[in-house]
Amino acid sequence: MSQDNTTQDEQHLAAIVGDAPAPYSVKVVVADYNPLWPAWFAEEADKIRAALGDVALRIEHVGSTSVPGLAAKPIIDIALAVPDSSQDDTYVPALVAAGYDLQIREPEFHEHRCFYTRLERGHTRNVNLHTYTAGCVELDTYTVFRDWLRTHDDDRLLYQTTKQELAKRDWKYVQNYADAKTGVIEEIKARAGAPDYPCPVY
Repeated sequence: MSQDNTTQDEQHLAAIVGDAPAPYSVKVVVADYNPLWPAWFAEEADKIRAALGDVALRIEHVGSTSVPGLAAKPIIDIALAVPDSSQDDTYVPALVAAGYDLQIREPEFHEHRCFYTRLERGHTRNVNLHTYTAGCVELDTYTVFRDWLRTHDDDRLLYQTTKQELAKRDWKYVQNYADAKTGVIEEIKARAGAPDYPCPVY
């Protein structure tokens, strides 16, 4: 493993809440687009609103499952805006009570928090719930990138082909697969005019 990969793994593991993940022992699965994905997002959004009420200021379907026709890992990615994501007590307990497991806490990265649900943990579907403070540039990064892929067939195909090729390789952690897509993501983001910040969701 290169020094860069070792550093990335250490940074990723340092942000994990609870037990560190085991090395990824199965292939990354990039599935054909499922037309049920938007409905699954809508169900999760309703659950989040019910749990948080007015604290949920913005809920967006992001990630590859939010782009019609795009192959994706079958995980619903959601971006949530709250008044202050650094104040865990204002939203974390309610989301945990609603069935979302807090998995990642990154104070140095826009006070990002990520909650997971996973089929293997007994949940009904796979979800990544990324939480930020309202107005954070990351929220616009996600949506600009999403909307560009929805309307630009060439970049959607480029991104899909890249993901499918990378999915054929073996990865120690699934985050290593995500990191390997950075180059093509940054290329597409530049054409889309997205804010110049990393976008870890796709």
